[in-house]
This record gives sequence, C-alpha cells and structure tokens, in this order.
Amino acid sequence: MTVQEESAAAPGGTGQPLVRLTGVQKHYGNLHVLKDIELDVARGEVVVVIGPSGAGKSTLCRAINRLETIDEGDIFLDGQPLPQEGKALARLRADVGMVFQSFNLFAHKTVLENVTLGPIKVRKKSKAEADKRGKELLDRVGVGHQAGKYPAQLSGGQQQRVAIARALAMDPKVMLFDEPTSALDPEMIKEVLDVMVDLAERGMTMIVVTHEMGFARTAANRVVFMADGAIVETADPETFFTNPESDRAKDFLGKILKH
Repeated sequence: MTVQEESAAAPGGTGQPLVRLTGVQKHYGNLHVLKDIELDVARGEVVVVIGPSGAGKSTLCRAINRLETIDEGDIFLDGQPLPQEGKALARLRADVGMVFQSFNLFAHKTVLENVTLGPIKVRKKSKAEADKRGKELLDRVGVGHQAGKYPAQLSGGQQQRVAIARALAMDPKVMLFDEPTSALDPEMIKEVLDVMVDLAERGMTMIVVTHEMGFARTAANRVVFMADGAIVETADPETFFTNPESDRAKDFLGKILKH
C-alpha cells in the first residue's frame, strides 16, 4: 500500500473507507444469516473473510454489490450508498469486480471476447481499446496465449484466471472473491492464488471469502472471522492465526489446521 493507503487503513486514519457496512441485517425467512454487520475496508486493503460453512460469508460478499438484498443497515462504496436498482446500481456494479466459485464465462464467445464485452458495452470503450487492454490483462494473469480459444478448451484454473481478467477489465475500485478456488482441482488452485497475491501486491482493494488459509496468512492485511451470521473477531493474520481471541475461532482453527 502507499503511505496514504496505510494511513487510511490504520485505526484512527483520516481516509474514508472504500467499503463500509453498518448495521447490516439479512434474513432468509426465519434464518438470520447476517447479524448486525459492521465492517470498514480501506483503499488498498486486502480483507480475507473466513469461517465455517453457513457463517454468512458468501452472503456478505454478495450483499456488497447487491446481488443479495439486505433487510436493514447501510452499505457504502466510496462514500456513496448502494443504490436499490436501475442505472445507478448498474454503474456501481461496474465499479465492483466479482469473481465467483463458478467461472460464468460465455461459452459461445472467445476468451478475449469474454474480457472485452463489459468494457465495450458498459464503459463504452472502442473495440480496439478494449482488445488492447484485454490482451494486456490476459497476459498479466498468464493466459494471453489462450485469447482466441473458447472457455471449454481451457482448464478450470485457466477459466478462473480469465474470469479475474474480465473483472479487472472494468477497472473496478474493489474486487470481491467468493470462494474463487473451491471448484478447482488442487493443482489448479495455486495458479489462481498466485494471480490474487499479485493483485494484492499491486494495491488492489480486495474482499476475499476463502478456505485457503495460506492465502489468508500471506496476502491479507486483515482476517475477518465469521460464525453464525456474525463477525466474531477481526485481526491481522499473525495475531489471528497464532493467538485467536474467541473460543469459536480457536475451535475452527483447531479443526482446519490439523489437516
């Protein structure tokens, strides 16, 4: 991070958080899946959200660009409240890159066409400009030589790297990752995590829901631990993994770090 970003991320820093959630509540019927969520994410910060299945991690991630609606509370991006619907929401979503468990690539379009579609349609870039930027991003994530192929011709790890390039092509202010490696074979996980580590090192603001504890240890500025729909504790990775405060976190780490 730059000095300014570090200042903004520090407790008491004067920088306005890039992402802010205050009093966020979400129910599915009688199930309370997000309980009074309070979370600030500074520019250039990498926040990794971990916790057991059913903790509300993915719901939290998807609420930040209103793929999931919330029942109460407020979510702000760059100081602006999330719009409810319409063109304003579409503009906001263009500023929030999202990478899912599944790659969601268009099967009938080439890799390059998948990456350039958003910039041409939403950002109104020329095809030449979008193609140039798209090729640069595909090179950056290590699949530039696959630009003319179709998604079905790529491995799962390659498809997920294309999905990351597609999100980056919109020049987002923040990148959200919802279990980006959970659908991949073990040997493909590292190639995707390497791309994400590179993004973190370049100063991209990232909120990452993952079970990859190695990534959380090495790339996160902060670990947020969730259980039963609530944020139980938050700390820097070294503190969280070596000296968690809550019994819930100790139990979780005791189970996963033995395997």
